[in-house]
Amino acid sequence: MNPRLDLLQPYPFEKLRALFADVKPDAARTAISFGIGEPKHPTPEFIKTALAESLAGLANYPTTAGSDALRQAIAAWLERRYGLPAVNPASEVLPVTGSREALFAFAQTVVDGSKPGALVLCPNPFYQIYEGAALLAGATPVFANSDPARNFAPAFDRIDDATWSRVQLAYVCSPGNPTGAVLSLEDWQQLFALSDRHGFVIASDECYSEIYFDEGRAPLGALEAARKLGRGFERLVMFSSLSKRSNVPGLRSGFVAGDAALLKKFLLYRTYHGGAMNPAVQAASVAAWNDEAHVRDNRAAYGRKFSEVTPLLAEVLDVALPDAGFYLWADVSRTGLSDTEFATRLLAAQNVTVLPGSYLAREAGGINPGANRVRMALVATPEECLEGARRIVEFCKAPG
Repeated sequence: MNPRLDLLQPYPFEKLRALFADVKPDAARTAISFGIGEPKHPTPEFIKTALAESLAGLANYPTTAGSDALRQAIAAWLERRYGLPAVNPASEVLPVTGSREALFAFAQTVVDGSKPGALVLCPNPFYQIYEGAALLAGATPVFANSDPARNFAPAFDRIDDATWSRVQLAYVCSPGNPTGAVLSLEDWQQLFALSDRHGFVIASDECYSEIYFDEGRAPLGALEAARKLGRGFERLVMFSSLSKRSNVPGLRSGFVAGDAALLKKFLLYRTYHGGAMNPAVQAASVAAWNDEAHVRDNRAAYGRKFSEVTPLLAEVLDVALPDAGFYLWADVSRTGLSDTEFATRLLAAQNVTVLPGSYLAREAGGINPGANRVRMALVATPEECLEGARRIVEFCKAPG
C-alpha cells in the first residue's frame, strides 16, 4: 500500500460525525443543517433538458480534451466574465469532471516529489483536497494563515524566503472557503512576484466566483488579475465549476484554464488518469456556460437569504457579510464556548448543524486560524435558513 495514505487526516465531515456521535438532538425540532456546502437551489430546467436530449452521446467514448463546442463555450465565458482578450479554446482551456478531482490531479502533474523538501502552499483555513493532493504527490503542505485584519486574505508575507524557495505549487481560493474573502489586485501582485522569484505554479480555485452580492462588483479572478497587471498566464491556472454557479453539483462539470504549457502536461496526465467527461454532461455544460440569466437569479436568491440572516446572527455572534460565496464565517468567542463546544451544544439544544472552524484549518505559526469560528452554509430554502438563524439566536441568548 502507498504509505502516504496514512498521512491523510479524516475529512472534516468524518470529524463532525465523531463529534456528534453521542449527541441527542431535540426531537421536537426538525433538523436544519448549515454544515455541508452542497447547493440546494433547484437545477434549471434547461440544463436538465440539454442533458436528457444528449443521451445518444453515451454510445461514444468521449475525448479527454472535451468537445470543441464545450471548450469554445468556456473560452467565450472567460472572455465575457473577466474581460479577457481572446482565450484559445484549444490550448488554454481544459474541461474537467468537477473542480475537486482536477485540483487533486493537478498536483500529481506539477509536483516533483523526487526533490527533497518539496512544498505545496495552502491557504489556512482551506479545502482539504489541497492538503491531500500535496501529500499524495510526495510533497509537504505548508500553510499561509488567513489574516482577519486583512479581510482573511492569506498572509503571504509571513512566510520566509527559505520556505518559498521550496514551494512548487501554491493553491489559493478566491472567493475563499470558508471565509468568502476575495483576493485584491495587490494580493495577486504580491503572489505573482513571489512566483516570478521562486518559480512555483499558482492554482487558483474559483468555484465560488459567481455567488456575490453586488452586481456591479464581481470578484476579481486570477486570469483577470494577470491581464490587469500586464502579464500573461505563465505558471498560472484557474479552476471553475458549474456546481455552485448553476446548482448542478451532481453533474461534475468544470474546467481549468490558463498557462497552455501546463495544460498540455495536465492533458497528458488526464489521458492516462481517465478523466474524460460524459458526452451528455458536456452538452448540458455548453448550455449552462452560455446562459447568465439563471446565474443572476441564483445570486439574487442567495443575496436575499444573506440580507435577512446576517443581521440576525450579528446580534449574538461576530459575523459579517462575506465578500462572496455562500458561507458565513462566524466567531463564537463571545459565547464563551469553543467552536466544537458551540457546534455540539447547538445541535443538542436546537437541532441545527454547523461546522467547527478548527476542522477546516491546521495549526501553523502557533495558531489554528479556524479556532473559535464556525462555518455556516446558507444553501437551504430561505425559510429554513431564517428558522436556523432564529434558533441560533435563541441558543446564544439562553441562560447558562
